[in-house]
Amino acid sequence: MTAQIIDGKALSQRLRVGFRERVAVLREHGVTPGLAVILVGDNPASKVYVGNKVKACADCGVASFHHALPADASETEVLARIAQLNAAPAVHGILVQLPLPPQIDVRRVLEAIDVHKDVDGFHLYNVGGLVVGNTIFPPCTPYGVQLLLETTGIDVAGKNAVVVGASNIVGKPMALMLLQKEATVTICHAKTRDLAQHTILADILIVAAGKPGLIVPQMVKHGAIVIDVGINRLPDNRIVGDVDFEGVKQKASWITPVPGGVGPMTVTMLIENTLRSAERKGIAHDSWDAPTVTVD
Repeated sequence: MTAQIIDGKALSQRLRVGFRERVAVLREHGVTPGLAVILVGDNPASKVYVGNKVKACADCGVASFHHALPADASETEVLARIAQLNAAPAVHGILVQLPLPPQIDVRRVLEAIDVHKDVDGFHLYNVGGLVVGNTIFPPCTPYGVQLLLETTGIDVAGKNAVVVGASNIVGKPMALMLLQKEATVTICHAKTRDLAQHTILADILIVAAGKPGLIVPQMVKHGAIVIDVGINRLPDNRIVGDVDFEGVKQKASWITPVPGGVGPMTVTMLIENTLRSAERKGIAHDSWDAPTVTVD
C-alpha cells in the first residue's frame, strides 16, 4: 500500500477561488473585508508568517493592515493598538502574531481582541465555544485539518482518532472538533508513556508535537489517515514534519506532505474567518446565511 497524498496547497487554491467570489459580493454591498496583523519584534519566522498572510489577503482581495511594533513595546502599547483596531470599522479580523516578547502577557492580549474579530480563534470565548459546538471562529489550523480530512471522503464518526500534541493552538481544539464529529478521541502529550501503544490504534492520526521524525512506520496502523501538522527546519535547511513521511506513506491510506499539506490551509482558513466576520457585519440579514465552506 502507498498512501494517497492529501494536497493542502491544491485545496487551498480551490477554496480561494470561492473566497474571491465572496469578496466581490461584499464589495457590491460596499464592504471590503479587512485583516489587521500585529507583529511585535523582529522574529524572522514571524516575519515570514506575516508575509504569507499579507500575500494571501492580496490574493483573495482582502485588505491587510500591518502593524509592526518594536521588540521592547510594552503590554500597554499592544493593548492600546488592539483597542484601536477593535473600534475600526474597516477591520473585520485582528491577529496578533505569536510568540510575543516575555514582557507581554499573551493571554491578556488575546482576550483583549473583540471576540467578533478574533479570526485566529484564540479568544477564551471561541475556545470555550468549541466545547459546546457554537464557536464564532474555529482556530485556523484545526479548521484546515478538518477540511483536509473531508477530502478523503471518509466519515470520522466512530473512528479512533489520536492527536499527538496537546497545545492550546492545535492539539486541544483539534480533539474537540473531532469529538463534535463523533470520533473517539485520544490526546497524547509529552508525559504520555509508550506513545506507540496509542498511535497504533488510530484510524486517524494527527501529529502536532514539533519533533521531526517522531512518528515512524512501526507506530502507525495499516490504512490509517495521517495528518502531519509539524513544521521543523533541519540543520541542512530542509523543512520536514513530525512524521517519517517516506516510511509511513507505505502503511497509511492517506497522508499529508510537509510542506504542502496543513500549512497552506492554516493561512487560507484565516482568510475564511475574516470573510465570515465581514459577512456577519456587512450583509447579514434574516434571509441570508454566511456561505459554508465545502470540499469538492
